[in-house]
Amino acid sequence: MNTDSLLTVVRVSREHLGAIAELEAQCFSEPWSEASLELLLSDAALGVVALREQTVVGYGGMLLAPGEGQITNLAVSPDARRCGIGARLLEALCAEARKRNAEQLSLEVRVSNAAAIALYTSHGFAAAGIRKRFYRNPTEDAFVMLCRL
Repeated sequence: MNTDSLLTVVRVSREHLGAIAELEAQCFSEPWSEASLELLLSDAALGVVALREQTVVGYGGMLLAPGEGQITNLAVSPDARRCGIGARLLEALCAEARKRNAEQLSLEVRVSNAAAIALYTSHGFAAAGIRKRFYRNPTEDAFVMLCRL
């Protein structure tokens, strides 16, 4: 997928799930459990992980259906943010979706998450609607964003 001297982006494997679960707990108020993250190993989904010196510093997940994908989560370790890792993960997910003949990607994002919205917009996503009270802890609306591939 993507490699440079400091960062490698690869498919998620079972060995990554514990570290991804820890990252979920750092980044989200309602984190996915390690058992839930096993979905990323199934044929109906895809996960990518960013490794810096074999340490998980970010990951992204996507559900797949004929002709489309839905990005479920994109997370970067708080101490590794603003270094382009989120962009690398998003690019890897988009590339895999294209390889699988997806025509469109969708995702939800908190309306207050300006950094994520800017990342998604810069990669061709556009707001297509709002899901009222989609998030909890705290309760917040979500933008539904779509990207035509």
